Amino acid sequence: MGVDLPPPGTGRPPPIPRVRSSGSWDQPEHLLLWVRTGAVCVRIEDDPEVRLTAGEGVWIPAAPGNHWTVVTEPGTVAFPLLTHPSIAAESSSRPRRFVVPHGWQDWLIQHFNLMVTPLTGHGYSQDALVGLLHGSGRRPPARSGDVQPYAVDPPVRPKASGAREVADELLRNPALDRTVAEWAAQVLSSPRTLLRDFRADTGLTFEQWRLRCRLHAALELLAAGCGVDQMAARVGFATHNGFTRAFKQQFGLTPHEFGRNLSARPVACEPTQRAAARQADDLLRMMHAQNTPAMPGLLAAARTPLHTNNVHVLIWTYRGSGYLEIGDHRYEQERGVATWIPAGSEHTTGVRENSISLPLGDASAGDLQLTEPLQAEFSPAWDDYLMFCSISARTPLRPDDYDPGHILDLFADQVAAQRALSVPMPTDSRARGVAMDYLRRIGTSGGSGLDVPADIHRAFRDETGMTFARWCYAARMRIARDLLTGGAKPSAVARRVGYAHLPTFSAAFTRFHGLSPRDYRERESG
Repeated sequence: MGVDLPPPGTGRPPPIPRVRSSGSWDQPEHLLLWVRTGAVCVRIEDDPEVRLTAGEGVWIPAAPGNHWTVVTEPGTVAFPLLTHPSIAAESSSRPRRFVVPHGWQDWLIQHFNLMVTPLTGHGYSQDALVGLLHGSGRRPPARSGDVQPYAVDPPVRPKASGAREVADELLRNPALDRTVAEWAAQVLSSPRTLLRDFRADTGLTFEQWRLRCRLHAALELLAAGCGVDQMAARVGFATHNGFTRAFKQQFGLTPHEFGRNLSARPVACEPTQRAAARQADDLLRMMHAQNTPAMPGLLAAARTPLHTNNVHVLIWTYRGSGYLEIGDHRYEQERGVATWIPAGSEHTTGVRENSISLPLGDASAGDLQLTEPLQAEFSPAWDDYLMFCSISARTPLRPDDYDPGHILDLFADQVAAQRALSVPMPTDSRARGVAMDYLRRIGTSGGSGLDVPADIHRAFRDETGMTFARWCYAARMRIARDLLTGGAKPSAVARRVGYAHLPTFSAAFTRFHGLSPRDYRERESG
């Protein structure tokens, strides 16, 4: 696992700033905006202003071309949730306010996560939003193990004309197996532009989008009563085993198991068209209902398909527990733990039943040198601030001066220690273990050297060219240098790397780097 240093989230989180965000509505989905804390003012062109406080939400029907503005008070956390165009499309053309009962809040947070990440939870359904909104409680969120295939929405279509044309043809015929170059030539685009448009408009790579399209088509066929044996070829998989593996990875069951559950629950086989019409009818009744909806069931377990990212991605476990799998290694994530996932690493992430995780942001390889996962723990006092970070990173609801790289500041100590690994490391397993233990203890044990046996001292001299004491000194000075580069004050850096007195630290830093901490900081900031 990556360097595990004292948690950065034990102090007070930064204040959540006021947000003013606006734009033109250019999506077919409806918006459900829920306020967790604080207060929000929503303005949609041609509609009255809507003011919301904590625990309230508003359902806003899609209004292509209309201008929207959302203004929040400082300290506000508000979740924007896009709902499928088929939900309530026929019910109302005006925004409607509703109250979110306490038991539904975590379910909505996880629903947001499923909307903005590759994470897929078997048993989640946008149909449950209708149950929440109309207040009757007839259809609360599905419990783990429930099957509602009609409620699994197709992947969002890209907005760019060429990419949308490709998406529409794949939705009509998911078995098409053209290369990206062939698709690009067909829509008079370049492969690079096509790939970029899919990623920018849907949040998915072309391959991820096509996989979701094919698996959605398989669900539709299963719901319609089609047999499983010929399903793979019909939806574009080269082999039955490949289809079964992808299906189970996405939905938690094999196609045969899914089909058997459909037979045992005939109500779940309701065709998509009838389900959409029923949802619209339910929402219309919801608008005027006063009954409190039934409490949701347990949050189902969820996981991503095997994939890679071209940037480092930071995820955080808000509730329960989860995991990150890279190759044969599994990194556990308990409540409060945030993990940087290295770019280019093929991996899977997941959360267990009744657990929630959220993405906090990204970092490029130039901003963060990372070859293995880097973890830190945040106390519950940080929950609202980290949720605000997630919303800002994945939606337009962000401050005007939003800086995507600000999350690196939360990991300044961890990032500096990770870079300290550029100091030559011993290859001997015991000596390397001592080195990692020393990095963990910097600042918590006064930076004093560990009591290590003579063979470890020999390993450091033979494999790094430095004595153990000199290696510890070099590691502390590398961490100090990176903290100063990040803007930290010399007095704070001195404490962080284990020096009780600033003059002692200044003398040590000057000997190593040839500049005083203050001069080094000024040079880097200049």
